[in-house]
Amino acid sequence: MSRIGKNPVTIPAGVTVSMDGHTVTVKGPKGELTREVSPNINIEINESEITFTRPNDSKENRSLHGTTRSLVNNMVVGVSEGFKKELQLIGVGYRAQLQGSKLVLNVGLSHPVEFEASEGVSFEVPSNTQIIVNGYNKEKVGELAANIRGVRPPEPYKGKGIRYVDEYVIRKEGKTGK
Repeated sequence: MSRIGKNPVTIPAGVTVSMDGHTVTVKGPKGELTREVSPNINIEINESEITFTRPNDSKENRSLHGTTRSLVNNMVVGVSEGFKKELQLIGVGYRAQLQGSKLVLNVGLSHPVEFEASEGVSFEVPSNTQIIVNGYNKEKVGELAANIRGVRPPEPYKGKGIRYVDEYVIRKEGKTGK
């Protein structure tokens, strides 16, 4: 049996979980998330925890068991605590600004690059070389952070670019390095 799928998801105080057919809805202090789950996985909601079981050990059911549990757990954690990704700009003249809910990046291109905050996602710019993406939907936070990083990924020779705070960039020697 799946080791991840066997673990129940605990429901913190202030969070309500409901099911309508194969649709799971999680409401909490930060927001509300809804997701369609596979009909093959049985979900039981008690007062303080959610358990997941599968009908048999077919390959499809085994793969869906842990995935469904992780997705619902991310929904519960998101509406109760939220998620955040921190990015760092490294390079001469690279800077980020917040204009309303819009993030404006100057990263050595001929034009500034703008990102609009989608529903449930917000930006923070503590300094002009740091960006924090906050939100209650893990997928949206991760996707938006990856799109921001994709504007100018870190290059291996000087290390310039946009990177995650905990990311390690392997540096290469130039042509003259022996």
